[in-house]
Amino acid sequence: MDSVRLYLKSCRMLMKSQWQYRTSFVLQTLSQLIMMGTELLAVIFLINRYTTLGQWNGGEILFFFGVIITSFYLTEAFGRGITNFAPLINKGTLDTILIRPRNILFQVLCSQADPRRLGAILIGVAALMMGCAQAQVSLNLTKFLLLVWSIIGGSALVLGLFMIEATLCFFSVKSIEMVNILTYGGRSTCQYPIDIYPRWLQLLFSVVAPFALTTHVPAAYILGKPLWNTGLAAAFIAPVSGFIFLFLMTLVFYQGLKHYRSTGS
Repeated sequence: MDSVRLYLKSCRMLMKSQWQYRTSFVLQTLSQLIMMGTELLAVIFLINRYTTLGQWNGGEILFFFGVIITSFYLTEAFGRGITNFAPLINKGTLDTILIRPRNILFQVLCSQADPRRLGAILIGVAALMMGCAQAQVSLNLTKFLLLVWSIIGGSALVLGLFMIEATLCFFSVKSIEMVNILTYGGRSTCQYPIDIYPRWLQLLFSVVAPFALTTHVPAAYILGKPLWNTGLAAAFIAPVSGFIFLFLMTLVFYQGLKHYRSTGS
């Protein structure tokens, strides 16, 4: 609980510091809102042109879009220390983190937050609401809890994926763009239902980067069209894969940390 309290206090301080430059903060938040708004419009235009995509109608596609976008940008907002890890090494900031008595990853998470991503999160929530309305989804307590659990599991998965890039920074001073295939590429691909893709893509995003398990299986159950004939229990268990992936990437991160070379300044 002490760690949670310190993390929330850190986020509050970071947000307060950014709010000192109000015009910049508002403009950058609006830019995020407009950027993600154009992506939402692209999905809306798509479903207006093609009323169905596989077994999914327009409202259901919007629902999938909302789950992925909300999960992804929650991580970008509150896990910014990991998603923007390379500058900590390039500027030598990691050296000062290593000599402090707190856990390294905890300090990295507390070092940055990006409340400007709230604009993108709002678009994700708006897509969820539109999807529920168009698909006529009745969110009872069970389905609502499943939705929240899915978003949390998806955020854990995204954080784990960004930790791959953070780990590679111990071996290269430049970011490894290939990792973006799983992070931003995964976000763009999995904002649509996984079963519309070829088998190899389904395997990639079910086994390697399990977006399908953390978000699509619960979302499909909520929409009344369970993927792979999964039931309620499986829908609740599936997002655990995001936490398992994050745990494994945490172990990999600490192995990579052993190879870190101090800047010496």
